Amino acid sequence: QEQLVESGGGLVQPGGSLRLSCAASGTIFSLYTMAWYRQVPGKLREMVATISRGGARTNYADSVKGRFTVSRDNAQNTVYLQMNSLKPEDTAVYYCNARFGTIDSWGQGTQVTVSS
Repeated sequence: QEQLVESGGGLVQPGGSLRLSCAASGTIFSLYTMAWYRQVPGKLREMVATISRGGARTNYADSVKGRFTVSRDNAQNTVYLQMNSLKPEDTAVYYCNARFGTIDSWGQGTQVTVSS
């Protein structure tokens, strides 16, 4: 399984931007479908974005389409989430996920807070 470490979270004002990074320490990063999820206390975990192994295919939750962009750099074993036009409802803990068949790895999460 992959070991994942998220970074880049923090406090930002509405309308601002953040770029999250997820660094993987495994040796088969390019074989994994990667995804970003987020979770707010008392609510279900929500899939935010996914990206295929080669980065050609991406998928986004309706709530973030047009604002968030997921990308990956397999040479650096890193997946990114560029978040623009942030809204207070984007406030959550964001988690990086790597999946390959039955293998499902998660990072520790990084807090994103959107508030004025």
